[in-house]
Amino acid sequence: MSTTGATADPLAALGSLPGVAESVESVRKAVDRVYGHRIMRRRSNEITSEAALRGARGSAALSGADWALEEVRRRTDFSADDEARTVGAALRLTAEAGQLLSIWRQSPLRVLARLHLVAAADKGDEVGRPRQNGEPVDEPLVELPLPGAPEVAGRLEGLSQLIIAGGSAPALVTAAVVHGELLALRPFGSHNGLVARAAERIVLVGSGLDPKSVCPAEVGHAELGRAAYVAALDGYASGTPEGMAAWIAHCSKAVELGVRESTAVCEALQRGAA
Repeated sequence: MSTTGATADPLAALGSLPGVAESVESVRKAVDRVYGHRIMRRRSNEITSEAALRGARGSAALSGADWALEEVRRRTDFSADDEARTVGAALRLTAEAGQLLSIWRQSPLRVLARLHLVAAADKGDEVGRPRQNGEPVDEPLVELPLPGAPEVAGRLEGLSQLIIAGGSAPALVTAAVVHGELLALRPFGSHNGLVARAAERIVLVGSGLDPKSVCPAEVGHAELGRAAYVAALDGYASGTPEGMAAWIAHCSKAVELGVRESTAVCEALQRGAA
């Protein structure tokens, strides 16, 4: 996303794209419905915990480790192979995201570095910092042209400035742009998809749209499928109004599917309590 030009608040400007206002309103209504569920008034901590687990599972699935939920719940060793390490990274990121909310608005680049450090669980020189020219990127799902290190640095700084400045953009729009920009840039040598989806979660929670973190967009992204995810990202990367609107709409559907997942959990708990 270009962060320069005549528009003082380019994130807010995206809200005027065709269909975006409808997506924003649809998400708001969906979130309000699950927050109004009577189980949420009494057992919200359980819903938050379950949403975190299901969100991590969904994010890992998009990164190539499509495990059954019960397998994720059962396992304790996440070091056996690449898939296990991916699931472990997703779980760590979901847990870490909640600890970084207060830092995000003041120092988003610091948060992104921390997220990568947590995901990689490594102390190599390339961990926790944007990649340099010539360093490889392991992100097989995304096949977009890879921006060079100077472009990555410039766009990350622009994104950071927009977040710190705040503005009137709806939370859904900001979350979608943060997610899409990180996927398009792939600023780190690995785990970019996991980091991008964790950052989306941070925006949705920190903005107040989903303060209890019970609307796991990662669940929706996984349910919509990798092909749809990549196609929508291509639209974002195109930079066209139509492509940007399509990506925001995709993220909107993902949040709504996350809401549906947590609503089902609420219903199951309600039946058990009846």
